[in-house]
Amino acid sequence: MSKIPPYLKKGDSIGIVCPSGFMPYEKAITCIRVLQQWGYKVVTGKTLGSQFHYFSGTDMERMEDLQAMLDNKEIKAILCGRGGYGMSRIIDELDFKQFKKNPKWLIGFSDITVLHSHVYRQLKTASLHAPMAGAFNEGEFENEFVQSLRKALRGVNSHYSCDPHSFNRIGKAEGELVGGNLSLLAHLIGSVSAIDTKGKILFLEDVGEYIYNIDRMMIQLKRNGMLQNLAGLVIGGFTEIKDTNTPFGSDVLSVIQSQVQEFLYPVCFDFPVSHEKNNYALKVGVKHILRVSKKKVVLKEV
Repeated sequence: MSKIPPYLKKGDSIGIVCPSGFMPYEKAITCIRVLQQWGYKVVTGKTLGSQFHYFSGTDMERMEDLQAMLDNKEIKAILCGRGGYGMSRIIDELDFKQFKKNPKWLIGFSDITVLHSHVYRQLKTASLHAPMAGAFNEGEFENEFVQSLRKALRGVNSHYSCDPHSFNRIGKAEGELVGGNLSLLAHLIGSVSAIDTKGKILFLEDVGEYIYNIDRMMIQLKRNGMLQNLAGLVIGGFTEIKDTNTPFGSDVLSVIQSQVQEFLYPVCFDFPVSHEKNNYALKVGVKHILRVSKKKVVLKEV
């Protein structure tokens, strides 16, 4: 069983950092205001609004900023401003001794999959694959997906549902929920942050990839044994997908379906976890039940 960090109470502090790509400070202003309206104090790190080429700072600056948040006992959750790229450049330099003594919710998705996978593999601690600071903008903080983050921080058990898809495989699964961005999960294979998926419910999503590369990464997961012994599989949004000048010959969901059709566990497609608006907060490392029926899909926390 994973260690569950304490849920937040009014007056608790949330830190905002950018451990990967650059994010302008003004794009986080709405998020800061809304978090305060939810009853939390907000502490911003030095990397929010800082820039070093593509990144929000040098590797050292980003590592030190995240380390300070991990070590600060007053910070009860750390919200990553955005993803992008850069977490794998600093993950091995982070010291989790204080975090292990005082675990806190780590929040984000995309490149933050590296952080989720690392704390799950190394510390067996739950975290939140969830909307980041930019998702609060243009009034979107009122939508059900950002609100799902609010509920998760308060300790409300998740209970999500979505419409059926023609590729779904009917069945019921129970297990710890793991996963995130397909590209990052493939990237972590062979490292100390790679996750053991046996008996787990795995969820996958991605953005901006070529169809052939999705096929290649699914094969990589399969060849590493990550698809063979799952309890269940949740396929989220695969958005802004590209094809080559000579078409690959299949759409992206058909490619994924072809790589998992030999297995018997339940599978659902087009679940609302993605780089788009439709992105529910999912507690990584927490036991869930997945029910896939002809009428609907249900994913709920146990």
